[in-house]
Amino acid sequence: MLISPAYAQAAGGAGGGLEAFLPLILIFIVFYFLMIRPQQKRAKEHKAMLEAVRRGDNVVTSGGIIGKVTKVDSDSELSVEIAKDIVVKVRREMLAQVTSKTDPVKGEEAADKAEKTEQAGGLKKLFGGKKD
Repeated sequence: MLISPAYAQAAGGAGGGLEAFLPLILIFIVFYFLMIRPQQKRAKEHKAMLEAVRRGDNVVTSGGIIGKVTKVDSDSELSVEIAKDIVVKVRREMLAQVTSKTDPVKGEEAADKAEKTEQAGGLKKLFGGKKD
């Protein structure tokens, strides 16, 4: 005979159920930490931002319209002035960004200015600049 007979190899260990699912479990863990968790965190921050909208805030809608909130009509609607005497109603969920008009406290402003000059002084010493 020219053809040699083929024999079946011995079956390898089938392995336990946990060993078969271990790669799937590891993939799920990686997806959770890289995709699901950060998305939930962003959604939570966006919801808190929307709840804090008040009259006088500058807002940017998801369509790119920039305006100023003139009136909070209800829990879900705002009146936004986009130009002089042009007011549109916007759903609260359609806001992409909120920029509040708040003035910093004078004590914090003075502390920030002193800290900046102190940091600049350190850099001047490091690089040999003029001293004030």
